[in-house]
Amino acid sequence: MKKVQKRKLSHAQVMAAGFLTVIFIGALLLMLPVANRDGQWGNFLDSIFTSVSATCVTGLVVVDTYQNWTMFGQIVIILLIQIGGLGFITISVLFSLFLKKRIGLDKRNLIQESVNSLSLSGVVKLVRNIVKGTLLFEGVGAVLLSIRFIPKMGFWEGIYNGVFHSVSAFCNAGFDLMGKYEEYSSLVGYYDDFVVNITVMALIIIGGIGFIVWEDIRENKLRFKKYSLHTKIVLMSSAILIFGGAACFMVLEWNNTMADMNIYQRVITSLFASVTTRTAGFNTIDLGAMSQGSKILTVVLMFIGGSPGSTAGGIKTTTLVVFIVYIWSNLRNASGCNILGRRISDEDIKKSNMVLGLNLGLSVVAVLLICSVQEFVMEDLLLEVFSATGTVGLSTGITRQLNTFSQIVIMFLMYCGRVGGMTFALSFAYRKEPARLQYPEERINVG
Repeated sequence: MKKVQKRKLSHAQVMAAGFLTVIFIGALLLMLPVANRDGQWGNFLDSIFTSVSATCVTGLVVVDTYQNWTMFGQIVIILLIQIGGLGFITISVLFSLFLKKRIGLDKRNLIQESVNSLSLSGVVKLVRNIVKGTLLFEGVGAVLLSIRFIPKMGFWEGIYNGVFHSVSAFCNAGFDLMGKYEEYSSLVGYYDDFVVNITVMALIIIGGIGFIVWEDIRENKLRFKKYSLHTKIVLMSSAILIFGGAACFMVLEWNNTMADMNIYQRVITSLFASVTTRTAGFNTIDLGAMSQGSKILTVVLMFIGGSPGSTAGGIKTTTLVVFIVYIWSNLRNASGCNILGRRISDEDIKKSNMVLGLNLGLSVVAVLLICSVQEFVMEDLLLEVFSATGTVGLSTGITRQLNTFSQIVIMFLMYCGRVGGMTFALSFAYRKEPARLQYPEERINVG
């Protein structure tokens, strides 16, 4: 008899299943009485929603993190954030290296996909550098934030808050413990604090530009010409989005939420809004009080997100740039999509279009599904949905008003946003071999 071969999980399926496993373990831990301030077994829906949000480094919450969870629960949340930010593949490789186990070719391929490396060589070294860089940046961030928190919170609580918010900011998660002073207030109390704002923004940006960019900068220092095309696009597009977004927020909110601020406060608040909106989930102004224009701008920036191979979500900066270059090249009838003296490959163009289409499609379907069971102000619902898809975590406050069905929809969006819409779709497909039969071609009218 012919021996039946055991079907092997694809890399996409391994990543999708791995995140699910982490989510359910986190939910079970958060349900424990020791994790809940009332000492009772936690509600499963609240626990699974929080676990999904933490593992997918989003920051949307149905209960206040400080008011509902004990220190044990908060530590579970920050561990989920760290695992979700670095990726469970990176964490598993770290343990393998610690135990001095051999990293096989298959696992190296998995690492390459999980961190979006363009090359297979040096991926294990890259993981080591990712872990070292993470500890360094989070450590420095924790020290700087602790300096500002200790005078108000006391020594040990100030250090604990410094570590928690540093990890949350670096991993672009947006979870906070400021509910001690006011529920769901995020960093509003520190809206004009220079050290807190600059530290959190720096952590968000460093975590959001991507591990591959780190490596390129580490090797080539400040020699911009030697950077790869990927790094150049990431740095240039990130700078444009950050400063361009800040300018737009300042104009739109000048006589609204920033009306009583001086020029320094307006500048720092605008910059913070532009940086955190891309994927972090912290806020220093009341989102519900923002103008409609600012909410739409927030939706756009959240949809774009950070950069590939980072702790950030969204369609990614490179996807947007490739899409714009593709449109511009076709409008000019150019031979190929060219940028900065290089031609973008057809495979990257195809992938960018898929990512953009899948994320936009998921978001539109989610809006329709939630509208079918609940009524919200449209711009608030759009902000909520795109916040989940981009794993951002910003909300005007309607997260706590979602019914069970709507919460499930948001959880699915957060999960797809972290795993990647394309990765999730590919996890259902095994066949990679080309079709043996091609149908005859026929033209259709488009546009």
